[in-house]
Amino acid sequence: MASSLPLFQALRAGATVTGVVALLGCGGPRSPATRPVPPAADAAPGGSPSTALPAAPAAAATSAAPAAPREITFDDIKLGLEKGAPFTPDALTPRVRELERQRVRIRGYILPSFQQTGLTQFVLVRDNMECCFGPGAALHDCVVVRMAPGTSAEFSIRPVAVTGVFRVEELRGPGGGHLAIYALDGDDVK
Repeated sequence: MASSLPLFQALRAGATVTGVVALLGCGGPRSPATRPVPPAADAAPGGSPSTALPAAPAAAATSAAPAAPREITFDDIKLGLEKGAPFTPDALTPRVRELERQRVRIRGYILPSFQQTGLTQFVLVRDNMECCFGPGAALHDCVVVRMAPGTSAEFSIRPVAVTGVFRVEELRGPGGGHLAIYALDGDDVK
């Protein structure tokens, strides 16, 4: 539990999801002093400091009701990167490219924070083992979830299923290193 102390201190001080991911080290070892980058002029909609990768063509909607989500796991979005190797877009697998902009459902754990209810953004991680909450977790083992306007999630120590639109979105820290590469525009958490 000692590795989560800086995380709780940052959250108490009002850190954002970006700050939480920086402390987690989803992209490899990070200094606890890592802080979020201020939004750049070319930031993605919503002001997140990211560099969106080229998107796969979106499927044409055939009805007003959302399509049934594709069931995926963290194994579906796993990359073949060597530990410590930098992420580049060519590391994306055909499976990840196929999932880009698709409505999916993925199961995992909500990274704990001081906020327990009304979560509008959170980090979904592969498992709840201590290694996932400390430095060194793989980039493909976390997904930054941003809930749709008017929706929120409740923290649970049990696994949850999050439904939404999957995107590849690079989230970088102050030194330019990757903190996360996946995002989900969430519309439901069960």
